[in-house]
Amino acid sequence: MKTILTKYILPAALLLSVTSCKKSFDELSQNTNVPNNVPASLLFNGVLTSTAELPDGQKEIYSQYYLYNYDYYGNNRYDFGSGDDYYRVLKNVTVMEKAAAATGGAAINPYEALGKFFKAYLFSKMSLEMGDIPMNDALKGLDNLEPTYDPQKTVMMQCLDWLESANSDLGQLIAKPSDFGTGEGATLKNDIYFGNDLTKWQKTVNALYLRLLVQLSNKTGDTDLKVTTRFATIIANPSKYPLMQSTADNMQYTFVTPTNFYPMNPNNFGQSGSRKNMSSTYVGLLTSLKDPRVYVTAEPARDLVDKQGKSANDFASFVGADPGEDQGTMYNNAGLQKYSFINRKHFYSTYTGEPSVQIGYPELMFNIAEGINRGWTSGNAESYYQNGIKASMASYGIPENGAFTAYFYRPGSTSVTVDGNYDTFQIPVTFNNYYSQTSVKYQAGTAGLTRILQQKYIALFRHSGLESYFTYRRTGIPNFTTGPGTGNSSRIAKRFQYPEAERTANAANYQKALQSQYGGNDDINGIMWILK
Repeated sequence: MKTILTKYILPAALLLSVTSCKKSFDELSQNTNVPNNVPASLLFNGVLTSTAELPDGQKEIYSQYYLYNYDYYGNNRYDFGSGDDYYRVLKNVTVMEKAAAATGGAAINPYEALGKFFKAYLFSKMSLEMGDIPMNDALKGLDNLEPTYDPQKTVMMQCLDWLESANSDLGQLIAKPSDFGTGEGATLKNDIYFGNDLTKWQKTVNALYLRLLVQLSNKTGDTDLKVTTRFATIIANPSKYPLMQSTADNMQYTFVTPTNFYPMNPNNFGQSGSRKNMSSTYVGLLTSLKDPRVYVTAEPARDLVDKQGKSANDFASFVGADPGEDQGTMYNNAGLQKYSFINRKHFYSTYTGEPSVQIGYPELMFNIAEGINRGWTSGNAESYYQNGIKASMASYGIPENGAFTAYFYRPGSTSVTVDGNYDTFQIPVTFNNYYSQTSVKYQAGTAGLTRILQQKYIALFRHSGLESYFTYRRTGIPNFTTGPGTGNSSRIAKRFQYPEAERTANAANYQKALQSQYGGNDDINGIMWILK
């Protein structure tokens, strides 16, 4: 028996050894226990997650919505460092496009169309933060380790063209879904925003299109960009360029429990609930307009209520700190309850908070109103303006006519999750009364534009990343204040610096970009092309 085993089993082992020696290095280095190819749908999901801009970060400080009063957690200074680096995400976008094409997606497919959207979305963000950036030579890996910088005008033109093409491709896919491939790469999956609904993605593409055109308001005389022509064409052709019809079309990041908590929640309230306070830029604008949204987003300053006898639902009881205030002074005043804190019921009492809007319907309404106000196209700017205000209020549960309940956390309470720890007030609302105020009601010209931009700022509280900062930088509205607490010689910085790695890994092109734009310095106060 032993002889038989030796005779037949040993040669088989030797044969296996000889066969394995003939395999290539690539074959031998493959791990057969893990997938070697990533499907487009999985890459798509990763791109969606990686690009979400969530609340409770420095970007809302730069927009003067909310302020740090304790330097251990952060500060309110405009000493900008590096801007966002989305190149790794963009590499995944290109891999996603290739994976879709390799698995049955036709030349036009959902991943290819949305790849154009994300390239426009991310390249434009980086350019708006920093100026000229690598684009055409970027994402080539080992084929080009030192990409040249494209002028900001080139970047913005390319982004507009990508969005034009993405809209066209999505329109074709929606009209004839069976004409563009039959494999895995032809079907959108893993969409955390719209549940794979291409019609909503097409609306989002066009909302971003209009956002970028509005960002280019200083460049309407540039015949290459065709800002006003593009804007008017989109508004005049809703069947070709469908637009969001309500907040149900928002591109928004929704929080879920127990896997993905809202950044402010009952777990961290004790640690961070008083480390920031409201800004006078935001709260002061709301109270000056007698805006009911202040009752949902903020709480009254307890010193005024508990020690000075003011009513908690008096607009005068809501006070934000001046962003320019010395942080030590702000810390002392916050400890004395002289400032409003963020509304605990709305933002801290649950683990899911509110959805974080990336591109939304209210902003779209204000962008269209702005374009009409500037004379870019015909239309009723007031109607869009009103729609934006109403949609923003409705998102907070504020009715056009009726009443809603305001919740203010009672000092000394130990839990934000218990309703009994809140004082409640019924707040009556009549939209027409609010709108009839001279400081709110729309009018043509510069005054009307100011109102549009103020209401856009209010609507974007805690949403859409740096959009409010970009709007202020472009228009000066609303008024941002400065002082010792904001640093940078009491100036609002105009741009972010380039990623630090550029100084060594792409030094020659980095220096050329600085020389052509900012006098050779990576100057946070330098004026980029789009602002000139």
